[in-house]
Amino acid sequence: MKNDDTSSLSHTRWNCQYHIVFTPKYRRKAIYAKLRSDIGKYIRRLCEYKGVEIVEAHAMSDHIHMLVKIPPKLALSSFMGYLKGKSSLMIFDEHANLKYNYGSRHFWSEGYYVSTVGLNKQTVANYIRNQELDDQLADKKSIKEYKDPFTGK
Repeated sequence: MKNDDTSSLSHTRWNCQYHIVFTPKYRRKAIYAKLRSDIGKYIRRLCEYKGVEIVEAHAMSDHIHMLVKIPPKLALSSFMGYLKGKSSLMIFDEHANLKYNYGSRHFWSEGYYVSTVGLNKQTVANYIRNQELDDQLADKKSIKEYKDPFTGK
């Protein structure tokens, strides 16, 4: 993937960036030292598998902040299910002692916060407003004058 503003698939140019925040179950302050570096390693690997680019990420003691570019062919909710589910399994495989604190092998809480990141609202509104005018002007240029074959007018 490129590091410029837009990326591409075979027939698509896109720039889908999301700010995502998710927490451990019961918001436990569980992300420390060795576990913190391992979680970062697991998340980077899983994102790489799905073709998701991590623009920025930071692990706090009780939550994870990420700014990611997700291709439009991948639904955000399915990506988050994949990321949290697989990383939870990887955490429990590497750190077997956590099973006493998290008996059901659920490391992450159920929900997550997401916000889109991109052009500001005013820029998009101006584009939409002006796009209609541009289309009308283009239509006027392409109108051909036809004569009615029956009346000659």
